[in-house]
Amino acid sequence: MFALRGIAVSFSVFMLVYCALSVAVCLVWRSFWLQIHCQPARRVSDLLFGLRIFPLTVAAVTTAAFIVPSFLLLEPRAIEEPIGEIPLALGLSGAALGIFGVVNAGLALRRASRAIARWTREAQPIPSAAPFPVLRISRAVPAMIAAGIVRPRVFLSGNAESVLSATELRAALNHEVAHLQRCDNLRKLLLRFVAFPGMRDLEAAWLEATEMAADDAAVSSAGEALDLAAALIKLSRRDSLGSYTDLTAALVHSPISLVNARVERLIAWNDQCCDPGKRYSWYGVGAVVSAISAFGVTYSQLLAHVHTATEWLVR
Repeated sequence: MFALRGIAVSFSVFMLVYCALSVAVCLVWRSFWLQIHCQPARRVSDLLFGLRIFPLTVAAVTTAAFIVPSFLLLEPRAIEEPIGEIPLALGLSGAALGIFGVVNAGLALRRASRAIARWTREAQPIPSAAPFPVLRISRAVPAMIAAGIVRPRVFLSGNAESVLSATELRAALNHEVAHLQRCDNLRKLLLRFVAFPGMRDLEAAWLEATEMAADDAAVSSAGEALDLAAALIKLSRRDSLGSYTDLTAALVHSPISLVNARVERLIAWNDQCCDPGKRYSWYGVGAVVSAISAFGVTYSQLLAHVHTATEWLVR
């Protein structure tokens, strides 16, 4: 009974924190985006992704660092206390949410794995200076796509290879390599795991930012930006713009408005677009270190307060 009560309390708190923060993110993310959308695309992408997984991170840290230790250390084991209806319902809801996330991520991973296996069977390796394998496929679509998480690779259709010039092909490959280096497919898998109602627009904004961040990483001059823009225009006329965004990063995909926005941005490319802003990461590190230090000093008192709160929840 002690173990079951602890599991119910842990899942209950996780569910409450996760859902409350997820609703808050749904309400505030547009205002947050308006504050950061003028920043470099890479920073916007990272900030939007951080905001999207913020509820999961906080709920998991709160449960693991405070709820579980406070229960194990301060809850009497000799007392046979029944599990209340509220914590039982919340606990079951939290467990169901976790199972749904695992199933959702698993289905997306299976779909992507089947597509990658199908493309790989008909693929031929291409000599390339890229840090990941580049494989040529005979079919026309996908024209170019970065796929895989554990064994990432780039698939290139023979049709795309024939229609692009050497410089356009190099710029397009650099774009796909940037997706793989930033682990965007892994991030997409994590978003499948934390699926929550009302987050679709935030995830679409993050996807747009990742594409523009990969564009910035792929080019280092106005000439290269024009080459990538030309590749986008040529392949957007040939690709189906539809079915390859699930745990993959296609060079060209729907909506077409995003392709147009990327082309316009590349035509107007300048050095300011690619400012990585690494100095800002140190502010985040400092904030995390300060928070950990503050919690370390008051950890025992916090555990006592947390246990009091969970006792109220159980009753």
